Amino acid sequence: MPIRLLLLTAICLGAAAFAADTPTGIPAGYKLLYSQSFDNAAALKDFEATDPKAWQFAREGASSAMQLTRQSQYMPPFRSPVNIALIAGKLFGDFVLEVDMKQTGREYGHRDMCLFFGFEDPAHFYYAHLATAADPNAHNIFIVKEAARKNFASKTTQGVNWGLDVWHKVRLVRDTAAGTIRVYFDDLAAPIMEAEDRSFIQGQIGFGSFDDTGMIDNVRIWGPSMKEKPGASFQKIGPG
Repeated sequence: MPIRLLLLTAICLGAAAFAADTPTGIPAGYKLLYSQSFDNAAALKDFEATDPKAWQFAREGASSAMQLTRQSQYMPPFRSPVNIALIAGKLFGDFVLEVDMKQTGREYGHRDMCLFFGFEDPAHFYYAHLATAADPNAHNIFIVKEAARKNFASKTTQGVNWGLDVWHKVRLVRDTAAGTIRVYFDDLAAPIMEAEDRSFIQGQIGFGSFDDTGMIDNVRIWGPSMKEKPGASFQKIGPG
């Protein structure tokens, strides 16, 4: 086979493999900026947390994940979640985030897990609170801006069903030019939350809960670019 034909075949196969690995809904020009599948305990070094001792490396049969096991020993400057693990040293602006999440706490109205984004510091950030039942303090998109958290979603649902020992695919999409924020839960075609705000154009991304427990796996973030963040917001987690 001629060399040019071999090269063309290899390029086509590579493009097909990339397309197969990239889910629908990723904008043109976006590339995979970060991924973490928690194959071993060293993966936890990628994260910094409000309380590193609250997070552990966990195995479930042949798979593994990062697990929030207890309430963090942390007092935020304003009323907001206490259990936060951020991807260390990276700032994201526009992005599509996908992650597998499992809630491991008891069932009640505020049973939750959270996605953190636009995180500048403990007094300036957004978070999406995914809970069993919606009310003014639950199942909404919130902003912490030198004050207690405040919801600002223009659209939400009545809540999500975390179930027992069930993994869920969660997606968050941020477009800073338009100011839009969209959150998806299992059904990646229809958002369960929508909001608009431009207060924090870039920041760290992370995971956690207001005051529950849960597990994180298969983190992937696509975007046009990211920046390196000097310094740390919290303490590195490290192997556990």
